[in-house]
Amino acid sequence: MVPNASIKVFLADDSQQIRDRVNAMLGAADMSIVGEAATPQTCIAGILDSHPDVVVLDVQLDGGTGLEVLKAVRLADPQVAFVVFSNNSAPAYRKRYLGEGAVRFLDKSTEFDQLAQAVASAGSHSVH
Repeated sequence: MVPNASIKVFLADDSQQIRDRVNAMLGAADMSIVGEAATPQTCIAGILDSHPDVVVLDVQLDGGTGLEVLKAVRLADPQVAFVVFSNNSAPAYRKRYLGEGAVRFLDKSTEFDQLAQAVASAGSHSVH
């Protein structure tokens, strides 16, 4: 069995280009993309509907923030792991998201290549 095959991932990012790149990268790592969305509302609904193991979450979403998604989903389904993946990587953002329960916070501009490993690690802890 492929080690990452059981990891289901949801992509919450307002950029279709980033979602496409992440989708390709995680797909190449044998992870399953179960959904993607750009607004907080569609992300929350999609995550709760698809029950992913890991959500790749951007800080800035279309019409809102990733923090809304993180808080709402953690209340409804605390088993879902969050890997924040953003250009907004100031220490205040890192502290806030990690404090709200995200397992990792990666900077898109400098840590893109670490995303698959971070998701695999987060997913291996949340697979029920």
